[in-house]
Amino acid sequence: MNGLIGLGVMGWRIGANLAKDGVLGLVWDRTEDKAKEFSRQYKVKFGGLQEIANECEIVLTMLSDDDAVTTVVENLIPHLKGKILVDMSTISPSVSLALAKKVKEVGGVMYDAPVIGTSVFVEQKKLVVMVGGPEDQFSKVKDLLSHTSSSVIYMGDNGMGLYAKLVNNLLLGVYATAMAEAYNFGISSGLDKEKVAKVLSELSSARSPTTELKVPKMVSEDYSTQFAVKHMRKDLEIIQRESQRIRALTLTSSLSLQLYRMAEALGLGEKDFIGVLEVFRKLSPGSTKE
Repeated sequence: MNGLIGLGVMGWRIGANLAKDGVLGLVWDRTEDKAKEFSRQYKVKFGGLQEIANECEIVLTMLSDDDAVTTVVENLIPHLKGKILVDMSTISPSVSLALAKKVKEVGGVMYDAPVIGTSVFVEQKKLVVMVGGPEDQFSKVKDLLSHTSSSVIYMGDNGMGLYAKLVNNLLLGVYATAMAEAYNFGISSGLDKEKVAKVLSELSSARSPTTELKVPKMVSEDYSTQFAVKHMRKDLEIIQRESQRIRALTLTSSLSLQLYRMAEALGLGEKDFIGVLEVFRKLSPGSTKE
C-alpha cells in the first residue's frame, strides 16, 4: 500500500491520479476536512501520520516548506524502518539531507523528488519528477510516480533532485519577471495588449511553453493560481541561502526575489506568480492599467 501526506493544490491532484490508477491506499492532511473530502471523492482511506507510516510501503509527501516537511517527517521517522519516504516538496536541500540521514539511521530510505510543472501539468500527467537518493530502490519510486508524470529522472544522491528543481525555478522565476516587465513596457508605450502578447508568445526568439501559458493570463489579468507568488518567493529564498553555502553568484534571481516580495506586499501572495505583473503596473509612473 502507498500513502500520501499533503493535499494542497499539487498534492490533491497527484493523489487523484494515483487513486484513479488504484495505487493509493491512505491519505493525510493537516486539515482533516480536506482529507475527508478526498476520501469521499476517491474512495481512499484517510488516517493519521503513524497509521500511514505503519501501513504503507511507500509514503509520499507534498508539503509547503522546510518547517512543514520537518514537522511531518520527524513524526514519521520512528515508524519508517524498512519503508520508503518520497518527499515531493520543494525545500532546502540542506534540510532534506539532514532528514534523509535520520531516516537512514532508523532503517528507512528517503528520496527528494520535486516536480517541474503546474497543477495543469499534474492533471495532464505531464509532470517531470527529478529524484535524488539511493539508486538501488529508484525503480520502485519511478514505478509509483509514473502514475502522475510523464518523466521520472534519477539525478543522483540525496539532495540532487532538489538542486535540479532549484535550477529550474531560478530560471522560471527570473523569466516570469522579465516577461512581466516586457509586457508592461509594451503596454506603457501605447502598443495594443494583443500585439504585445503576439510578440511575446509567437514572434519572440525567447518564446517558450511558459509564454504560451502565462501571456494569456497577463492579457486577461487572470491570476488564478497555477503556482503561487508565495511559493516562488519561497523557492528564490532557498536559492539565495543555498547560493551562499555553495558560493555561487545569483544576481538576477536575487533581484527577482525582491519583486515577488513586493507582489506579496500588494496582497498577491496566494495568486499565480505571473501576478508579479502588478508590481510593474502599479509602480511604473507611465503605466496605464487596461
